[in-house]
Amino acid sequence: MLMPSFAEKTVAAARTRARRAATSLVHLGWQWIQEAGSVSADRPGRLRFGAIGECTRLTFPLGSVFNEQWIHLGTHCIIGEGVSMSAGFLPGLDLGPEPIVRIGNGCVIGRDSHIVGHHSIIFGDDVWTGPGVYVTDENHSYDDPELPIGKQWPRNEAVSIGSGSWIGTGAVILPGAVIGRNVVVAANAVVRGEVPDHSVVAGAPARVVRRFTPAEGWQPPIRTVAPKPIPAGITHEELVALIGWDLRLPKEPGAADPVG
Repeated sequence: MLMPSFAEKTVAAARTRARRAATSLVHLGWQWIQEAGSVSADRPGRLRFGAIGECTRLTFPLGSVFNEQWIHLGTHCIIGEGVSMSAGFLPGLDLGPEPIVRIGNGCVIGRDSHIVGHHSIIFGDDVWTGPGVYVTDENHSYDDPELPIGKQWPRNEAVSIGSGSWIGTGAVILPGAVIGRNVVVAANAVVRGEVPDHSVVAGAPARVVRRFTPAEGWQPPIRTVAPKPIPAGITHEELVALIGWDLRLPKEPGAADPVG
């Protein structure tokens, strides 16, 4: 077997350096595009939301967004890549004086999720979702067994998701869902109807599998070991330094500026 010559080694090394440089340039270029293409209150681009709060950002690349005049976004929200948000059937409609989709403060919407509003969808504050979540307030009727379902008259029912709730990956929130505060919706669950505060729902259709009440605590009991309590006397600044970020919004009483 012939050993590569000095010239061949030099050429191979140069090609390796060139490929590494090209990869770095592509990554830097894409990072610049993502930064330039993201949407916020001071850089809305072509979008004109009915409201978009301070420090809220829609990550680039965006999903489909139309009739955003009837979409209100709170402060300190993160809207992930490819999230679609819409109000009404088609762009350019006049949907009246009230917003159709309202997202509270501090919400995080996972990438590739869809929020499809026609009547009323309300997210409370600090609602976080995993990727691929689908939320809609409209469904088609099936009164006529012969008519294609997509052509049958739609039916709207308002949807609300309580503050502090977590919606797992791939969950579907159907028209008429009223989800309480601090609720966990398990991955791939299909939710409609009322879900009580401080509960965990799972399945299709979703049902309550665990719930907290002041009298009984968690039922059935949580099997995992409870986290260690915060040491007595620790200051807020020490806690921020310990976990790396501030859990409170900057405008809340006593809150420090966000870390990072």
